[in-house]
Amino acid sequence: MLKRLTVLWTVVRGDARQLWFALRHPAAPSWLKWGTALIVLYLLSPIDLIPDALPVIGVVDDLVLVPLAIRWLLRRLPPEIAQASAARRRAG
Repeated sequence: MLKRLTVLWTVVRGDARQLWFALRHPAAPSWLKWGTALIVLYLLSPIDLIPDALPVIGVVDDLVLVPLAIRWLLRRLPPEIAQASAARRRAG
């Protein structure tokens, strides 16, 4: 659980904050909400692609997959939502 909080902390300062603003945008598409829910479920789920019992590789999969998934969602945002959430991220 500690490693998941560390991943969350690392991402919150950047892309996750922009994703949060995009989710709260009135024109946010439903696929964005579903994608974000799946990322959160993956973080909280005890089931991983690579088990955490493997010393380094088990942690690295979360450290790589979660930020990549967030970036993937952000790149697919409609331009007006992406610009509004990026501006709000910089302002706040």
